Amino acid sequence: MSNSVADKLASKSRKKAPAKQVRLKLVYVDFWSAVKFSFLLSVSLAIVMVVATFLIYTVLTQTGSLDKIGSVFADIAGDEFDITTVFGIQQVMGFTIVGAVLNTIVGTALGAVAAVIYNLMVKIAGGFQLGFTSS
Repeated sequence: MSNSVADKLASKSRKKAPAKQVRLKLVYVDFWSAVKFSFLLSVSLAIVMVVATFLIYTVLTQTGSLDKIGSVFADIAGDEFDITTVFGIQQVMGFTIVGAVLNTIVGTALGAVAAVIYNLMVKIAGGFQLGFTSS
């Protein structure tokens, strides 16, 4: 008999608790949190852009593709044209860094604008409803 009580207790512990459902509404996005998040995301993308540009330029240089493109341009423009004066590593990386800084500024501003627009939209539409369950 004592074995049956232990079996009953074991079977009770094996039963899953019913899943609880929670519904939440996102009715406010903190402005400064959105600005900080968009700034960090923009800086991360800027770093990726600079590293990717450097790697692509290195691959093009090492494979000789840049020299072949330069010879095609030299045939078209004349022998005095050298593509490395226009597309040297300093010029390419300088342009990339300027683009990365501008993308960081614009990305941060867009994150701030998106937070303001969402907070204004919530007053009209009522927010974004999310449902969560525990399993």
